[in-house]
Amino acid sequence: MRYIVACLIALTAFSCKEATKTEMVNETGLKVGTYRAILEVQDDEELPFIFEVKSPEKLHIFNAEEVIEVDEITYRNDSVFIQAPVFEGYIAAIFEGNNLKGSFIKESLDRIVPFKAVYNNGRRFKANNEPKQTVAGTWETVFSPNIKSDRYIAKGVFEQDKEKVTGTFRTTTGDYRYLEGVLDGDTLKLSTFDGAHAFLFKAKVTDSKMVGTFYSGNHWKETFVAKFNADYELPSANDLTFLKEGYDSIDFVFPNTSDELVGLKDDKFKDKVVVVQIMGTWCPNCLDESKYYADFYRKNKDKDLEIIALAFEYAKDKETAFSRIDRLAVNVGIEYPILLAQYGTSDKVKAQEKLPMLNHVLSYPTSIFIDKKGKVRKIHTGFNGPATGEKYTEFKTEFEGFVAELLAE
Repeated sequence: MRYIVACLIALTAFSCKEATKTEMVNETGLKVGTYRAILEVQDDEELPFIFEVKSPEKLHIFNAEEVIEVDEITYRNDSVFIQAPVFEGYIAAIFEGNNLKGSFIKESLDRIVPFKAVYNNGRRFKANNEPKQTVAGTWETVFSPNIKSDRYIAKGVFEQDKEKVTGTFRTTTGDYRYLEGVLDGDTLKLSTFDGAHAFLFKAKVTDSKMVGTFYSGNHWKETFVAKFNADYELPSANDLTFLKEGYDSIDFVFPNTSDELVGLKDDKFKDKVVVVQIMGTWCPNCLDESKYYADFYRKNKDKDLEIIALAFEYAKDKETAFSRIDRLAVNVGIEYPILLAQYGTSDKVKAQEKLPMLNHVLSYPTSIFIDKKGKVRKIHTGFNGPATGEKYTEFKTEFEGFVAELLAE
């Protein structure tokens, strides 16, 4: 116990994670089976998620249809360290019989969220009452409705089977991943955990309206209101980010993870269609997009096409940022270059300073489409990932069709 507390306080868990199973006190490691995990957020609320241990070295985290495979699990003394794939966040916990108690940690942001997990429990939320209505369908949503500087719009899209609810909130900049939960009487409870973000949504639902609170870890919360609106649509993602007056192209030079400078004017990109991906290794929507782009690039790299990613990292030093970029590339199989555009912060205002020809950097991710003559032809803000269902399919169709048009020119 003293060992893990020291790791948490000093935030030096990288060395902790290097431990091997030969140092275990608990010789069997994590017990195979299902666990109900809980993260403690604000207002004494609990954010639950389910994971299943397949072996002491592997487990799966579940969010609706999403299955996240985790295979970076290490042990030391009475402690286990569960490293999320791609992202820096990890769980450090001690064994209490077959149960766990510890923290979810993101070192770069100095965030520690209390964590516990109970063995042999696979129920995410318990519904004590029959649903009083249905939330299936489309919801016109506003987050932080009473705070002008924080206010933003969203589209809630949900499916319901008895008390079980799945779906997501889409915003103009992306989606809130695979949400899963219940409608308990008139109370909607939804959560997701992917190793980067931990989200809890809790709302009262009455007469086709909902009023609730959104919790992100234990560091942020905001209210939201929604009304049922089957015809509601968000603004076009192609109109939100654009070039300032007087510009028809972009330019940049940033280092790759070998610290070699790479620029858009390099021979590699001349006379080719180029997709510039503004992203971060810490961003789940960026991960979804990167998986799709990596697959698309593998299948089309023999054409006059290049993809180049610009990573905006909150890692505190360049070396850590480089290592996270390399980890993402290896995990996802990314063959196109990823350049380090910024480290120490993911602040969007500072990001825009790196690309001053843009009106703003509104979202991670954002994609900039450049034709063979070097002219910007379209800028797509955000990304509708697999959790959005048909919107994800629409994005892929639009992306592939537009790239084909540019290649044919």
